[in-house]
Amino acid sequence: MSNLTRRNFVAGATLATARAYAQVPGSGERIRIGVIGCGAQGSAHMRALIKMRETDNIEIANVCDIYTKRAEAASQLTGGKIVKDYRSVLDSKDIDYVLIASPEHWHHHMTMDAISAGKHIYCEKPMTHSIEESRAVAERVMNTPTIKMQVGVQGMSDDSYETAARHIKEGALGTVVLAQIDYSRNYTSDFWANPIDPDARPGENLDWNAFLGPARKRPFEPDRFFSWRRYWDYSGGIAADLFVHRITRMIKALDLKFPDSVVAAGGKFEYRDSPAEIPDTLNILLNYPRGMTVQLISSLANDTPVEHVIRGHKATLKFNPTGFEIVPQSSYAKENPIITHQKTGAEAVDLHHRNLLNAIRKNEALKCDANLGYYGVVATVMGNISYRARKYMKWDAGKQRAVAT
Repeated sequence: MSNLTRRNFVAGATLATARAYAQVPGSGERIRIGVIGCGAQGSAHMRALIKMRETDNIEIANVCDIYTKRAEAASQLTGGKIVKDYRSVLDSKDIDYVLIASPEHWHHHMTMDAISAGKHIYCEKPMTHSIEESRAVAERVMNTPTIKMQVGVQGMSDDSYETAARHIKEGALGTVVLAQIDYSRNYTSDFWANPIDPDARPGENLDWNAFLGPARKRPFEPDRFFSWRRYWDYSGGIAADLFVHRITRMIKALDLKFPDSVVAAGGKFEYRDSPAEIPDTLNILLNYPRGMTVQLISSLANDTPVEHVIRGHKATLKFNPTGFEIVPQSSYAKENPIITHQKTGAEAVDLHHRNLLNAIRKNEALKCDANLGYYGVVATVMGNISYRARKYMKWDAGKQRAVAT
């Protein structure tokens, strides 16, 4: 196990189990939340959680951010107490679960610390920055069954994908051969470039070293802080920020786990002068053991959509804004009617949090648990390694690692 001895792992899991049993709220008890990371995504979560205060009996008790200005804004928004160090949030006996909305290179450390502290967890996607980190988290959660962990792929709160899985398993599509799905945008100037806040003063109101954390040490660079998704040290770019949403849908619908092989291509084709390290265009092909290819398509320089479809020998499943439709191939049209699914749920932050709350209170099944989070990270990280190394990647199932060939 990376970064853990077996003795420490077992001891930590035992301690977390004891703490968690002692603090599982009853169905009528208020659940108190600590927010770690108060940037744009964290703020979106807080706005949703505020609307859920009365209906779901919750309270945002603590807010934590390494940039004082953001922490103060979060406190003003929620009424939560400002806590400078996320570990102090975890030490608080008043906190039932934490929202981790930090940059992704911090997800693993914060999640493991939260488990040790006996806190339930909502961690923004991707679950971690690397395959090894995701494997460690999934193992730790599996061995600490009283901890509920939701991964922030909010699209899993749309029932279309679990319903699609049932139809596919029953043979509605025949043999599945290809799935395709996209997530594209178009920026008129530089891509994923956020404004630089002139109020930020490292060493005064911004803790740059705390931001870097496990990443390589370097002098402060404003763009790396405010637009961290553009840099490999902190983000997996398109694959981690966009594709993880899409591949998780296909993993759920097709009942997949780990790919056999992955290859990716792309580049910085439009925004050639951008300081961004990540590509503006990326495509990934993943072959899965049952004998199908999943195709992920994205460009941040053209937002023309691609149909989200699963192609089978007998029929094609087409996802749409209201659910999906299964349309038979012409050779099978007489014996197989069109099937239409009207979705319930949605890709919504509030529904995803409510699912976690119900898991804590009622043991409801999670929509995006740590295992599903792990499968998504493996797929997207293998794609990034293939793109960056210009290599064809294979999955070593025995050792659960990616291997370049």
